[in-house]
Amino acid sequence: MFFFLLSLQAATTAAPPVGQEPPRYAECMDLATGDPSQGVAAASKWRVEGGGMLARQCLGVAYANQKRWPSAAAAFEEAAREAESAHDIRSSNYWAQAGNAWLAAGDPVKARAALDAALATGLLRGLALGEARLDRARVLVAAGDMDGARSDLDRALADAKADPLAWLLSATLARRQGDLVRAKADITEALQRAGDDAQVQLEAGNIAASAGDEAGARAAWGRVLELAPGSPSAESARKALAQFGASER
Repeated sequence: MFFFLLSLQAATTAAPPVGQEPPRYAECMDLATGDPSQGVAAASKWRVEGGGMLARQCLGVAYANQKRWPSAAAAFEEAAREAESAHDIRSSNYWAQAGNAWLAAGDPVKARAALDAALATGLLRGLALGEARLDRARVLVAAGDMDGARSDLDRALADAKADPLAWLLSATLARRQGDLVRAKADITEALQRAGDDAQVQLEAGNIAASAGDEAGARAAWGRVLELAPGSPSAESARKALAQFGASER
């Protein structure tokens, strides 16, 4: 009974306005990012003591930093529902965080539901809106809805154009859809932002090969081997290079 009463208190305590979070929030988030195991303990204790949505958010961050993705997603969803009950604008961000965590957990169905909820609020703006659309595009690709993914990616690029992942996914989707002009343009943008990322170089090689540019493909795939030897990307690059009779590094 004692635990139930504390849980009820946690669910009904009003959160402070955005930007006026209590010192305990900053302390909890510092632990969640710097020492996640301690962050889980601190957030769980605060939640029972009435921390409400902020404690649940902190718990989600701590779980995420431990790569405990289903637990992180559940914590963010709890924060989102509590924020909705309180008519708090942070609900949109919590839903978006839940969607991202479900994606990391490999559950596109739950990710889609959370991201749809985030976008349905109409409260996301700027980079947060772009990242939510980017995540939903990833879900739609997994579901085979390429047209829907293209729509979300195009809209994501308007708000998250500094994110190389957005350009990488857009380039990859364009290649799969046979639009090599778009693919080349978008991978160029990704390379400008993250030329030292092995996945970006891998896709650059894929696009070059699709366009019949053997030299460009060799150069990009060779760069993957330099950047991330022993990685899954490097293994993919080696297999791709084999079509040209290239030796492994």
